[in-house]
Amino acid sequence: MRLIALLLCSSVLAGCASKSNDDPSGTWINQAAIDAARESGHLREALAAYGPNLEWQIDAAKQEATYSNGFEVAEGRLQRIDPQHWQVTFYGDYRERLSLSHDQLTQDASDYWPEQQFTRVPAAEAQTTPGSNFERALYRAYLGGDWLIEKGPGRGGLVRFAADGTVEGLPGAERYALCLAGDCAAMSGDNDSIWLQLGEQGSPWIFVHEGNQLRIFDAQNRAQFDEMPEYQPGPQRWLLKRK
Repeated sequence: MRLIALLLCSSVLAGCASKSNDDPSGTWINQAAIDAARESGHLREALAAYGPNLEWQIDAAKQEATYSNGFEVAEGRLQRIDPQHWQVTFYGDYRERLSLSHDQLTQDASDYWPEQQFTRVPAAEAQTTPGSNFERALYRAYLGGDWLIEKGPGRGGLVRFAADGTVEGLPGAERYALCLAGDCAAMSGDNDSIWLQLGEQGSPWIFVHEGNQLRIFDAQNRAQFDEMPEYQPGPQRWLLKRK
């Protein structure tokens, strides 16, 4: 009898454990955009194809939901529609709907955005600053590892891009930031761009990521002095090869 009781108890517990989680609370990132950028090398194209939103942070208990698109952060009020569907209302009565299925969060297609998919970040790894979780995951996947300087200043040295935005071994730079959206994207047109900074001084650069090679070019401004900058690739400064 005790054995039967234990088996029944185990069955009940297993059934409970196998139920899908209907709580969307936590941090969610656009992993599809990261995977596409890593596989193709084309960052802006990947963000355009799978974005534009890059991260959600949700607190169901407080009825709060925040998204980041790499340029701006929007905070909204979360409301449950049914166990797997939620609505987020933002300033100006603008709404988005979210669907939850196992460990996948879907931002439903709307008048503003296409359907987008998000993957949950483990709670122990999640950062509180909106957008920082996507950036760290992107930096790790897209630029992680050791790079050898094949051409340019520091030739023969190793370069390491860290997930927190620091860079080691690249002459004249100690921090970097990939352009995801906003003014930097508008100013670089169809080109991928990166910000390199040393101390308080920094500047934009154009880059091309092809397989295991990373080419970094001077960003030449083609605009007039009274116009918004319009950057195009200039002379190549570095050629890096991933080891």
